[in-house]
Amino acid sequence: MIVGGDKSMSTKMISFIKKETILCISLLLAVISAFFVHPDSEYMNYVDWHTLMLLFSLMAVMAGLQQLGVFRKIGIMLLSHTKNTRQLALILVFLPFFFSMLITNDVALITFVPFAIIVLKLADRKNMLVPIVILQTVAANLGSMLTPMGNPQNLYLFSQSQMSLAAFLKLTLPYIVVAALCLLVIILFFKKKSIDVIDMENDCNISRLLFLMYLILFSLCLLCVLDIIDVKAVTIIITIFLLIFERKIFTSIDYSLLGTFIGFFIFIGNMGRLPQFHNFIENLIIGNETPVSILSSQVLSNVPSALLLSGFTDNWNALIVGTNLGGLGTLIASMASLISYKQIARNYPDKRTSYLIWFTIVNIIMLCILFAIYLVLN
Repeated sequence: MIVGGDKSMSTKMISFIKKETILCISLLLAVISAFFVHPDSEYMNYVDWHTLMLLFSLMAVMAGLQQLGVFRKIGIMLLSHTKNTRQLALILVFLPFFFSMLITNDVALITFVPFAIIVLKLADRKNMLVPIVILQTVAANLGSMLTPMGNPQNLYLFSQSQMSLAAFLKLTLPYIVVAALCLLVIILFFKKKSIDVIDMENDCNISRLLFLMYLILFSLCLLCVLDIIDVKAVTIIITIFLLIFERKIFTSIDYSLLGTFIGFFIFIGNMGRLPQFHNFIENLIIGNETPVSILSSQVLSNVPSALLLSGFTDNWNALIVGTNLGGLGTLIASMASLISYKQIARNYPDKRTSYLIWFTIVNIIMLCILFAIYLVLN
């Protein structure tokens, strides 16, 4: 029985490592670095608590709005006016593109990829599944680039840089415009075939009171992003709100992402105190922030890359552009991309290979186009 228990434990450990690979890597790096710089009072100063509290607050509010069915309801309303396959593709792709700017790329894909699968079944257009989901993923990863709250690395880099919201939008807007035009051009290649009006059962009975309360909480989060009100107070308010009204939301928060941030904060803090290592990385990245960010994102994914590289340069503009463009490319370049792949693998396992091939092709093409825009602008 003990042997069986050991096997069961090891199986669970392997399963956890596979599921939370980036978290495990960040914690392992933190532990290894602790052998070189022994734990002391400086460790607490490594962690950017402002970013962590804001990230926790935003994830809680977005999880609440998602469970209320707000985003699905909006999608159903838009689809009620769809008359052909091109309009269908346009709506399904640009829903995550625009929503990711406010609700993060992860939440946009969690919401709209399953939604697209259901819609395409109802419209009897399963042949559109692979291209639509690929474009949804690209759309969410690029749309989220526009705003500080669009994805975790933006939130962190915006906080660290202390730049104004206007400056951030001015930096990212050209890439968003080009991305939108590229997506639009691709969609124009879809054959324009008529479809019956898609009549989805609207089972979203949204509590107006909860919806209003979540909107207020989201507004408070936005004020925190703009540094108008204190993030500690907002985090406390949201926590009390959840404890009283929505305790189940606590189970929907991505604690592994918060843990990943902490692990990398400790690793970066420790490595920064080792002069030889710090100088080596600094010499490698200075002047090459954007291409290095893009390349490291292909292996580490863009959130860890932003955390790691930010410890060795203060060229925030280059890091913001690099880690966002770095979300294109491999499947793990943006961890949000795995959400879409898992949906395809679960619902249509026979389409996994074609999905991966076309996903990689489309991502590389988009990355080349947007990197060319970066070279033109710089």
